[in-house]
Amino acid sequence: MEFKKCARCGCFFVSNNLICCNCTPKDNLEIAKLNNYIEEYGNTNYSLEDISINTGISVRNLNRYISDNNLNININLQ
Repeated sequence: MEFKKCARCGCFFVSNNLICCNCTPKDNLEIAKLNNYIEEYGNTNYSLEDISINTGISVRNLNRYISDNNLNININLQ
């Protein structure tokens, strides 16, 4: 295990994960919300700003989820 800084809240913690144990449920909820949004509205072209506005998930977290490949579905971004 390593001493790390949480990618979501910025607190320091010891783990092999990228986010602290307090932020893990929040990330899981937002990823599920994002997956549900994409499933409901289809796989069309979206901007990160549109997805952020419609889901309430910050653009920063959306970028992190996409770069970490935490999504169960593919999305096409404009």
